[in-house]
Amino acid sequence: MTIATTGASVRVDTLAGVLARAASDALRAEVDLTPKPGLVDRRGSGAHRDMNRALMHASVDALEVGFYDMAAASIEEHDPATLRAELGLLGRESEARMMLATDGVNTHRGAIWCLGLIVSAAARRPSRWHADTLLAEVAAMAGIDDPAVSPARRSNGQRAVQRYQVAGARGEACRGFPPIREAGLAMLRRARKAGCSERVARLNALLAIMTVLDDTCVLSRAGRAGLLRVQGGAATIIERGGAGTRAGARELARFDGELLSMNASPGGSADLLSATLLIDALENAAGRDWPLRCNGEQSAQENEYATLIA
Repeated sequence: MTIATTGASVRVDTLAGVLARAASDALRAEVDLTPKPGLVDRRGSGAHRDMNRALMHASVDALEVGFYDMAAASIEEHDPATLRAELGLLGRESEARMMLATDGVNTHRGAIWCLGLIVSAAARRPSRWHADTLLAEVAAMAGIDDPAVSPARRSNGQRAVQRYQVAGARGEACRGFPPIREAGLAMLRRARKAGCSERVARLNALLAIMTVLDDTCVLSRAGRAGLLRVQGGAATIIERGGAGTRAGARELARFDGELLSMNASPGGSADLLSATLLIDALENAAGRDWPLRCNGEQSAQENEYATLIA
């Protein structure tokens, strides 16, 4: 092996490892964020009888190698169509690992899709980790058909897309995930600027996403009427000052109970919160000397931030 080849291999391994850890940390941060309406968190299982926090963490642990492989493939493969086929294969392999780790429970299929695309975009543009750049790359890749997937394939989300005529996971990706850029990131940064704690800022970002996303997880469980109740309920909490105010926290508790009574889980919004945290971490990392520290030591800025992704 030549010195040049060795250097290239080290770069691929390092960047892919950094991105895989960042994606996994974003998923863990979403799982642990509490209290989330209708979702698994530190309190319990939310509207999911077949999930709990330990299972969600086991799922994330199983996915990290897949994110690594997606990043590595994106560094090394320059043809978009070939890369799209490779990402599809790696995504299906990740789903299989997830199902093995969770005994058949679909914990993170949507997250594999959206975070996998972001990891791929970041690997292809390592010097341009800005939300607009990353999400434009995501949109371009999502617009390419996966040659191995039959148009007749139907998941719960795809059935909801067809029945309710909403964008769905692929449609949102092809648009560059507007709920991430215009709701999640915007609210996250506005809440921080207003002096909110990181926990409250992230809860408010989740609520902001919920107000605008046509969440197919909610549609599958509670229909159009349920989705409207979810979107309106999240908007009401924000109108009352968000999760960090007394009125907002009281409304959040009531809203959580309403989602449980509807058996409605905003799982798509949770996936996009994870994606929001990942992009936020990448943008912050781009302002320092190199993406993210690989030796486990935190910089002063990381300590000041509490963490890029807690």
